[in-house]
Amino acid sequence: MINGFKKFLLRGNVIDLAVAVIIGAAFTAIVNSFVSDILTPLIAAIGGRPDFSALTLRIGGGEIKYGLFLNALISFLIVAAVIYFLIVSPYEKLSSRFARREESSLRDCPECLSEIPRAAVRCSQCTAQVTPVR
Repeated sequence: MINGFKKFLLRGNVIDLAVAVIIGAAFTAIVNSFVSDILTPLIAAIGGRPDFSALTLRIGGGEIKYGLFLNALISFLIVAAVIYFLIVSPYEKLSSRFARREESSLRDCPECLSEIPRAAVRCSQCTAQVTPVR
């Protein structure tokens, strides 16, 4: 039972996931600091508010802290943008560059332009005779 647990922990995907979570937490701390220490004061200088976290709305006896939500939303958007532009977009470009082009098993009929198999000798739509393509 302990040996099975050791094997599970030492699998590559568990270690990779643990590293990703740790790096993600550290990255989130950096982005939160960027938002609260740099970006929010810049936005506040334009809008006149020193900090969004102080924005609240009182309804009856309750208090809605929408300023904290704005800070979290800004942090999320920055994290999402950085992940997209620095990880997802370059990965998609690289993977599309190295992806093998699959050769289609279909071709167009020269008479009616419907799709037919490459090895067909007669079109199933217009019944025209066609030369098979290998």
